Formats: sequence, C-alpha cells, structure tokens
Amino acid sequence: MKFNEEELFGAAMIGFDILDGPFLKWKKEYGNTTNLMKLDDFAMTFYLAFRGGNAGKKPRAILYDKFYIVAFPNDMELCCLFMKPQGIDENIQQLNKVAKRIILEMDANEADDNVPTVSDEDTVEEMKRLIVNLLSGVEMSTPELRKYFKLSNSQIWKVMADLENSRKVKRARKQGRTVLWTAN
Repeated sequence: MKFNEEELFGAAMIGFDILDGPFLKWKKEYGNTTNLMKLDDFAMTFYLAFRGGNAGKKPRAILYDKFYIVAFPNDMELCCLFMKPQGIDENIQQLNKVAKRIILEMDANEADDNVPTVSDEDTVEEMKRLIVNLLSGVEMSTPELRKYFKLSNSQIWKVMADLENSRKVKRARKQGRTVLWTAN
C-alpha cells in the first residue's frame, strides 16, 4: 500500500478507563471537515475492533465505504488515523468479481456435498432405465440429467459411462464443454 499524506483527514486517541471503558481522549481533523462520522459515538466500536480478540489476531486497518482507519496501540490507548482512500474503488470492484467467482464455486461444491450417495443396485438400475426412456428421441446434457436425478457430478458420469458401455445411450454432440446424450 502506498501512503499519501493527502489521504489523512483526521486522527484520534481513544483512551481506556477501568470503570467506564473506552473514551475519546482527543481528536484532530486535517484539511476540509468531512463529517463522515461522530468520533464520540464510535470510540467503543473502534477500540473493541482493534484491541479485542486474541493476541496476534487483531486488525491493523479497517476499510469502510468512504474511509479507512489504521490504528496503533499505545499501552491501553489506541491512536487511530482516519484516511480517505484514493483509487480504491477499482480494487474493490475487482475483489468483488473474485469473491463472486469463489461464491459460485463454493456453492457448486456445497451442492455436490449435499447430494446423497446412490449405492443401492436396484435404485441405480431404475435410474438407468429412466434415463434411457427419457433420452428416447431427445438430447439432454449431463448437467440437466444430474439435476433431474439429484446426482453428484461423479455419480451421473458413472451412470452415463455404464449406459454408454452397454450401448444404451450415445454421445449425440458437444455444445461447448457440455456433452449432449441421446438413446440408441
């Protein structure tokens, strides 16, 4: 992170009283008054955020939508620097895209984990019979079949491989990376 002094718009010292807890000891604003928050109302929140928790597991900075805070402990007190980030919107948008991809990936994994394991021979044979009937004169993709029968990805591929080996179904064509199946 590159530091630019123009990002600093305020500083505050949050003290700690044994009986009353955290309190705003002093504050100073630099440049134009921003009025992003009333520091008096947030002294407890900032103190607990930066000083609470396990040793070694405390944040050094917290990013909010319009500002960020960097804090430095001084005995029982906490010196907070209030900064206005410059050019962070683009980074946050990129991180948002990464987060959405991770969420989709984890949701897909979670869906696979929640699918019950089909191991009963009679159930598998019944599914194979239904798939052959379903694919009669129709093309369906592996993901469609998987969702229709509530199977995991590996389970549907095993069933389809068995049906293909027994020449009951065949690969009709590919659409992108997806295989479309039809009955023989």
